[in-house]
Amino acid sequence: MLRKLLTVTTVVLAGWAATTGVAAAAPTLSPPTAVAAPTPIAVATPTPVPTPAPTCPPALPISGRVTGATATSLTITYAIVLSPPCGFDPPVTVTLFAGRDDALRWQNPVAEATSGPERNGTVTIERLTPDTEYWYRFSDENDLPDPYVIGGAARTLPLAACRATATVDSRWGGGYVATVTVRNTGVEPLDRWHVSWRWAGDERIQAIWGGLADTEGADVTVGNASYNGTLAPDAVTTFGMLVATSTAPAELTLTCGR
Repeated sequence: MLRKLLTVTTVVLAGWAATTGVAAAAPTLSPPTAVAAPTPIAVATPTPVPTPAPTCPPALPISGRVTGATATSLTITYAIVLSPPCGFDPPVTVTLFAGRDDALRWQNPVAEATSGPERNGTVTIERLTPDTEYWYRFSDENDLPDPYVIGGAARTLPLAACRATATVDSRWGGGYVATVTVRNTGVEPLDRWHVSWRWAGDERIQAIWGGLADTEGADVTVGNASYNGTLAPDAVTTFGMLVATSTAPAELTLTCGR
């Protein structure tokens, strides 16, 4: 009886195990699905707006002219017309060149001098060679060259070979007559001469004889006439002039050269 009961129990347990699937295989797991990274959003870079170029008036930024010369110096008078960015602020530098091509290319400068703080003034360049031709250009304190003005030719005077003196012959309320004597002080004959000076006031030449006058503002240069340009050593000649002025005659500082 007991053996029969054990047999029945074993059969029941075997059936229960088959029903519950204790011996079944383990389930298969799928690998995780990869998640794509988000696409970055492109941000547009703003295009820089170019700074508009300045509009400059149709005028030269600076002007200049030679207003004085000795055997070893030149004086340049300048006027600054436009300020930056179209022009210059003082001081300005005047640079001399031996020829126009050098001045045009801004190469081989031979001398220079710098102005003061004035927008209108003069610059004197010294230690030059007598009786020599020069060309000049302007630049600012940062060595920025002016691209337009090429001045010249300007010539230094020869070494003094003559002397000039002035005498007032007669005067009245509105002017005077003067005679200028030119003497060859050298040891060689002169084939030409010129005398230059600057008026101190409102003087102006109304008539001249014995010479040819060239005036620019207060600056005067008188060259020889066709018949009195040749002077032997120690020889003299004269020219005369009728001068209109509202003031008494002032002493003239005369420069004589060949």
